[in-house]
Amino acid sequence: MTNSRVAIIGGGIGGLCLAQGLRGAGVDVAVYERDRTPADRLQGYRIHIDSGGARALHECLPRPLWEEFLATSRRSGNDFGFLTEKMDRLLLLETPRAPDPLDGHHSVSRIALRRVLLTGLSDVVRFGRTYERYTRDPDGTVTLHFADGTAETADILVAADGGNSRVRRQYLPHARRIDTGVVTVAGKFPLTDATRDLVRPRLWRGPNMIIPPRGCGMFTAPQDFGGPLPPPGAGRAEQEDALVDDTGSYVMWVFGAANGRFPGGLPGMTGEELRETVARMIAGWHPDLRRLVTASAPDTVSLLPIRTSVPIDPWPATNITLLGDAVHSMTPMRGIGANVALRDAQLLTHALSGEDPVAAIARYEAGMREYGFAAVRRSLMAARQFVDDNRLARAAFRTALRAAQRFPALRRRALS
Repeated sequence: MTNSRVAIIGGGIGGLCLAQGLRGAGVDVAVYERDRTPADRLQGYRIHIDSGGARALHECLPRPLWEEFLATSRRSGNDFGFLTEKMDRLLLLETPRAPDPLDGHHSVSRIALRRVLLTGLSDVVRFGRTYERYTRDPDGTVTLHFADGTAETADILVAADGGNSRVRRQYLPHARRIDTGVVTVAGKFPLTDATRDLVRPRLWRGPNMIIPPRGCGMFTAPQDFGGPLPPPGAGRAEQEDALVDDTGSYVMWVFGAANGRFPGGLPGMTGEELRETVARMIAGWHPDLRRLVTASAPDTVSLLPIRTSVPIDPWPATNITLLGDAVHSMTPMRGIGANVALRDAQLLTHALSGEDPVAAIARYEAGMREYGFAAVRRSLMAARQFVDDNRLARAAFRTALRAAQRFPALRRRALS
């Protein structure tokens, strides 16, 4: 076990999972978060935790918090539909629900997951501390400087401060994050006994990729509690609006296209204007898909420009390192960003539980670069396919999906 003092900049999912893991390993750790209170960061969309993310949480969290995570999430099978814009099935990939929660897939609200990750860390997480820069000290330590004029000293600095990481900009100034040219608009279709009858069951039974002939795409994913609401403490957030409601069931929809396909003035549009813009752009689609959009409350509709990091060559290991979006931010098209950040936290917990921090960080970064930047490349490819403007390429893709639906061997290959 290291005697080093570890400072984590950023109290998001990856940073808090690392803090939980290090705390459990007996490491002296502190998290510095710019939010003033735990309630400041309220993001109501739910996220998908795959088996890798679940195993990372299981390993880093104390047993009671793992059980709380399971209680506030919903497990599901991993069936995934590929549909045309007319709701014709191209391919349905079906896998059974895993009996072991470590092998399963979980849907959890960001609000509830962050609440779980913060539990027991009241003496670790320092709120209201806006990080600005670091300086290196003669004895090898790192001094962190904050906007309020205060400073803290640590033996190891971990950047978990997201895609706009200030630590990365200083430590790896050549590491860039770029605009992909893809823009998405997301919203929530409320899922109730009454609204289920308004759309086809496929839209609330599992996630789907909608593949029109060219130039755009839509992703839908049900977030269905399907029973009693989560236990007290994991319920509706403090703000009374639909965007931060983390208990009501809904179908999330995300419509995406190249920036040039949207009308001008998109960044300044209200939720209602964004909703109506998407409705016009899919006017020829199946009525159920149009209904997902038009029946969504305007305050659940938001604009999400898609950015991605650019993979870089290895750098020499020091007592400063990075995890999650701070180093390998990726497009959301494959839904793996949070899971990769949790994997980082799991691997770095192992590394920093040893005796030689810099050597351990070198091993961590070697592994993290390999799987992290591979995920960046895959997600960027998925984003480009999502808005592919080549009609022939899109037609070939749809044909390949239909073939996989007809022939079990091809379908098994798609699942592998």
